[in-house]
Amino acid sequence: MAWDAWGDPAAAAPLSPALRDLLGEALGVSAPAAARPAMSQVRLRPTALPDDDRAALERIVGAAFCHTDHEARLRHAGGKSTLDLLARRSTGEQDAPDAVLEPGGDGAEQGEAQIGAILRYCSDRGIAVVPFGGGTSVVGGLDPIRAQFRAVVALDLCRFDRLLHLDAVSGEAELQAGVTGPAAERLLAEHGFSLGHFPQSFQFATLGGFAATRSSGQNSAGYGRFDDMVVALHMLTPVGPMSAGRAPASAAGPDLRQLLLGSEGTLGVITRVRVRIHPVPESTRYEAWSFPDFATGAAALRAVTQVGAGPTVIRLSDEAETGVNLATTDAIGQQSITGGCLAVTLFEGSAAHTASRHAETAALLAAHGGTSLGEQPARAWEHGRFGAPYLRDALLDAGALAETLETATSWANLATLKSAVTEALTEALGSADGPALVLCHISHVYPTGASLYFTVVAAQRDDAAAQWRAAKTAATDAILACGATVTHHHAVGADHRGWLTAEIGELGVRALRAVKSTLDPAGILNPGKLIP
Repeated sequence: MAWDAWGDPAAAAPLSPALRDLLGEALGVSAPAAARPAMSQVRLRPTALPDDDRAALERIVGAAFCHTDHEARLRHAGGKSTLDLLARRSTGEQDAPDAVLEPGGDGAEQGEAQIGAILRYCSDRGIAVVPFGGGTSVVGGLDPIRAQFRAVVALDLCRFDRLLHLDAVSGEAELQAGVTGPAAERLLAEHGFSLGHFPQSFQFATLGGFAATRSSGQNSAGYGRFDDMVVALHMLTPVGPMSAGRAPASAAGPDLRQLLLGSEGTLGVITRVRVRIHPVPESTRYEAWSFPDFATGAAALRAVTQVGAGPTVIRLSDEAETGVNLATTDAIGQQSITGGCLAVTLFEGSAAHTASRHAETAALLAAHGGTSLGEQPARAWEHGRFGAPYLRDALLDAGALAETLETATSWANLATLKSAVTEALTEALGSADGPALVLCHISHVYPTGASLYFTVVAAQRDDAAAQWRAAKTAATDAILACGATVTHHHAVGADHRGWLTAEIGELGVRALRAVKSTLDPAGILNPGKLIP
């Protein structure tokens, strides 16, 4: 990952002339942002880790895997939200971990023993620990918040990168938490299997991160969210190890998997995940659809989902997102292939299974006002589906403010929620110099509701970070006022933490704090995240 942008620097792409014209003419973006500083120009607060603590941690992981150099600290200074990237572009002094630790070893047991020793030592010595996977958090989940602790270290699981066991009969695999999305698919494909979890962060995020944030991938209509895929997981805490998940289903009390899933590194360090897998699909079908408006398209998606027609992917862009071709990222800013709203469907499985599900879905979409656009737009979406974050880097360079947020609600409340959030963002980010462009799509569907994913582009003002914080506050207040969830799959992190009490109630917060005090008595794990 680039240290000051998203993803692989070689994959970065400049803005097209059409998109540059759109920024200037429609949004009033007239001047590029200041040039990005070199890594050496970014000023970090000096490391606060005392020499004796560093020596002790080196004895646990080895001197080669305890880093306090400028580059290692900067690369672990946060995630990849717009606020994170704006901070990386600043030359003002900023926070970073005082050290970066990379536990691991010849076997899984050795690496886990090192993590256990690190957590016990840091708990005794008052050192905060931020678990670190792929570094893709967009909600401040990796901020090195020191709080009341004498120092803070990042615990990078990059060496936890193995497939530990595969049960082809049961359709399960156990992998270490540092395995990335592509590595998981490669390791499983060697045995004829796939996980099928493809969030936009897929190319860099890890299975431990997917579990810790309750990630949802683009194929969720077919395979479920990541928390649906998890059969069992293993977590290390300052007071000992904890495993959850023993059988496909159990009535042995509350499901402790659900307590650990979504814990965001605040309760422990997830080291192993056992997941449901499926054979590599033998057949894939694609079809795109056009709907006259968002309401018609949403009703069609609801019909497909409630009938259980079974597409692997089904998503719908609103009129604005369709108009700028955001779904097909290779042609952003160019004339749309359709008026109204673009929907994308994809089907995976055996030839017979994909054919039957495709036919049932197509009949339902047509009956609800859809017009088929054939395969090509759906294939274009799949080809570019991991490319949108690179666009944000180019937009920031051009002087635009670009960011995303997401939520979920019931089908009955969907239109109200979409209108309220769009209005909040438009009012917060629009100005006399130019309006804000607010785009939206349905990204994940359920029998009772769906998620809405918003993308926002506006001209940067003097303090772009403050500009976005004000807009995010307005949008989140609107989300809660509508009775929707503060986050569907980005997680709580630091950014949504202030609204969690409103979502789960005072008693819910007290319950989380009680669990935290049991598993992490000194409170060293990822302070300032999730739990108010």
